[in-house]
Amino acid sequence: MARHRLLRVLCLCSALAVALPARPPSVTIGALFTFDSVIGSSAATAIRLAVDDINRDATLLRGTNLSVLMQDTKCSGFVGTIQALELMEKQVVAVVGPQSSGIAHVVSHVVNQLRVPLVSFAATDPALTSTQYPFFVRAAHDDAFQMAAVADIVAHFGWREVTAVYVDNDYGRGGVDALGDALEAARARITYKAAFPPGADRAALGDLLVRANMMESRVFVVHAGPDSGLDIFAVAHTLNMMDSGYVWIATEWLAAAIDDDKESMGRIQGVLTLRQYTPDSDAKRSLETRFIAASRQSRNNATAEAGSMNAYGLFAYDSVWMAARAIDQFLGDGGNISFSADPSIHDASGSALRLSSLRVFDQGEQLLRKVMVANFTGVTGQVRFDAGSRALINPAYEVLNVGGTGVRRVGYWSNYTRLSVAAPRLLLDGREPNGTQQKQKLYSVIWPGDTTSPPRGWVFPNNGRPLQIGVPYRTTYKQFVSKDSGPDGVSGYCIDVFKAAVALLPYPVPVSFILFGDGVKNPSYSELVQRVADNYFDAAVGDISIVTNRTRVVDFTQPYVESGLVIVSPVKATSSNEWAFLKPFTPGMWAVTGAFFLFVGAVVWILEHRFNPEFRGSPRKQMVTIFWFSFSTMFFAHRENTVSTLGRFVLLIWLFVVLIINSSYTASLTSILTVQQLSTGIQGLDSLLSSNDPIGYQVGSFARSYMMEELGVPASRLRELAIDEYADSLQRGPSNGGVAAIVDELAYVELFLSTNCQFRTVGQEFTKSGWGFVSRSGAFQRDSPLAVDLSTAILTLSENGDLQRIHDKWLNPGTCSSQSTDVGADRLNLSSFWGLFLISGVACFVALFIYFARILCQFCEYHDGGGNEGEGGVFPDPERSLRRPARLSSIRDLMSFVDMKEAEVKRAIRSRSGERRLDRSMGGSSISEGPSLSRPSSIMSPV
Repeated sequence: MARHRLLRVLCLCSALAVALPARPPSVTIGALFTFDSVIGSSAATAIRLAVDDINRDATLLRGTNLSVLMQDTKCSGFVGTIQALELMEKQVVAVVGPQSSGIAHVVSHVVNQLRVPLVSFAATDPALTSTQYPFFVRAAHDDAFQMAAVADIVAHFGWREVTAVYVDNDYGRGGVDALGDALEAARARITYKAAFPPGADRAALGDLLVRANMMESRVFVVHAGPDSGLDIFAVAHTLNMMDSGYVWIATEWLAAAIDDDKESMGRIQGVLTLRQYTPDSDAKRSLETRFIAASRQSRNNATAEAGSMNAYGLFAYDSVWMAARAIDQFLGDGGNISFSADPSIHDASGSALRLSSLRVFDQGEQLLRKVMVANFTGVTGQVRFDAGSRALINPAYEVLNVGGTGVRRVGYWSNYTRLSVAAPRLLLDGREPNGTQQKQKLYSVIWPGDTTSPPRGWVFPNNGRPLQIGVPYRTTYKQFVSKDSGPDGVSGYCIDVFKAAVALLPYPVPVSFILFGDGVKNPSYSELVQRVADNYFDAAVGDISIVTNRTRVVDFTQPYVESGLVIVSPVKATSSNEWAFLKPFTPGMWAVTGAFFLFVGAVVWILEHRFNPEFRGSPRKQMVTIFWFSFSTMFFAHRENTVSTLGRFVLLIWLFVVLIINSSYTASLTSILTVQQLSTGIQGLDSLLSSNDPIGYQVGSFARSYMMEELGVPASRLRELAIDEYADSLQRGPSNGGVAAIVDELAYVELFLSTNCQFRTVGQEFTKSGWGFVSRSGAFQRDSPLAVDLSTAILTLSENGDLQRIHDKWLNPGTCSSQSTDVGADRLNLSSFWGLFLISGVACFVALFIYFARILCQFCEYHDGGGNEGEGGVFPDPERSLRRPARLSSIRDLMSFVDMKEAEVKRAIRSRSGERRLDRSMGGSSISEGPSLSRPSSIMSPV
């Protein structure tokens, strides 16, 4: 049985062997690069070592030998194309290289047509990832990541302007375009592009750097090849551009050049550069050791100094392994390597190019798919492509600082951690383990000139052309800015502030002032700002307000004058007369106040009459007491004391009301006698907008657009006026062709009011702005250091008092400066105090209600059970009873009871209560008349 099973397995294996095609004995790949270049020399040795290691690996290409054909592109697109065609004639299944992005663009068209995968280890132009080149596979990180690292470095040190020095080919242009995009995201920009042709000599590079040095930026980013890049630094060193104040950032080509050439170190001190990050591993160290040995062996000198393997050599090594693994998987899946003719490729009549010998790799698409699914750990780390972008995962760079005889690492950059002093710790899927972005950080850098403080990165451009400064040609209030016969041609407060600020800058700023306007009327400031935005002027200096629509097109410095829109209205002085003391209150207020004095006095008299002897006496005396007590409370001078609880309660509330009325009266009378009154009804912005009267504004001011667009004031209400027309228009008023008020900036208004005492501001400022110096993107770049430095200088002028001294020099106060600018308040009316009167009135009525309820209870208590009720009530008077009805007698008795003293009432009630108890004790057998209650003396005769 076991024998049959063994036979069945052998038959199955035989069938599979027959079904699967046999592996070819050898497979050839091509390699394109420049042999005598820094990158090419490292790549050549690395490719040979990779082929040897692959052929020694028994688990890879089992039985198939890998061979490589190398072609020298000689750093030429034309030669590279010819060499690529020669490789295609030899029917290679894949090509490693080229190192040049320009050659890669051309060769990609060839491999697209012939369907041969092109695995490049050094072509980093981001445009190569386009779908236009489906057979191009980048086995390194493209320049989009590298330029993002450069932009992060620029932003980390706070620079905003960069000069790009680059080789003018596909590699250089593609990298600089990526740099521009990355800087824009970091709120910086390339201000000057210094492009040089491939193969430029040092004289041409010198001219280029001289022009770049005349620009404002001192941050240079060099994106070139290792060979021409070192020439740039040699020329820069000759031009003293490697001294302090300069910043040089080189892309990864410099790290490769340093690895190969140590003699140029003295000319690149302080330069920052990048190097593609590859994690340390045993395989990497072993390869570097073997690379040195192979390099020495190639020179036939075991003691010769051999260059170390640069990052491009490491990626070239992994590129060969990537192609070999793809071929192994392709063959393992039964793939068969075959080539066929392309009918669209043929030789023209008489042509000797032998294009018809080119063959299409029939299985090229299948092999390309195997390449794109690569997933292994090489000497550069994890080798795997992102499915969406076709780029290698884990883009990371080392940030290196050249100093002394070598370089030192000052940090790292990765696509996930950005700048960091810790090495990237990436997972196999390319994500940072903690999933968060760390704070941007680098170790200290030694800059050119052997300085440790970060350079400013910017100076004023030394291009021989002074800044063209536009100055408004004012015809009024020339204290701010005006034409002058001096060397500058202009003078004024704004000019002096600008000169003082420029004098504080650490670098010279040549300027030329140009007047803007016809000198007949004040120019339009919006047009002046637009001239700056249109590059007609480099900047503008003057009384220019910082408003929102202007900040969208130009930059402003820190305001040197705080200013906002205010309303000016005519006022008239009030002359005091003999009746001025009546003006604080309206007639209604006076009437109600007097009535309440009498009412409260009467209430207090009622509440105190039974208890307090001071509120008793003859009718004449009691009337005098009511009037005296009522009005004496106004001055808290009443001499009568209150003894009843209800009387004290009413008096306490009334005295509080009197206190507030007195205080308000005093304040209003003071205001009326000391301030001026408006001659119009305009009291502020609300009353201005609610009226239909015309409004004036200054010629050229932004007040017109603000009132129309923000406040909704119709254009028919607005009148354009020169400042010297303000006084006449306000005095004439709306009825005589003038204006009710003028809306202008506070700085102008203060100067106008200093010599025009009959006008005042009303309400509050309804905008908050200021005056600043204007710049455009071409002169001061947005967020440029010059604008920042001018703002800092203005703050310094403000802090040290120079700004105030300049203000006092030009803007001296006039004759009206010491006068009060307050405007009289309205007369006080009842609506302001009705709440107080209501509280006092309610308190009085509540007290009276409690008082009369108590009296009624006492009266009922005494009246019930009285022995003489039937004969006339409480106070029997037979004669009166015969003359009047019983109701009138009872009312008279009640009034008499109310007029009694409280003590007499209580004695009478106690007496009546004793009689009733005596009657009940006698059983009611007889009715005792008892002593009759005599009429109180207070009723019979006044006390």
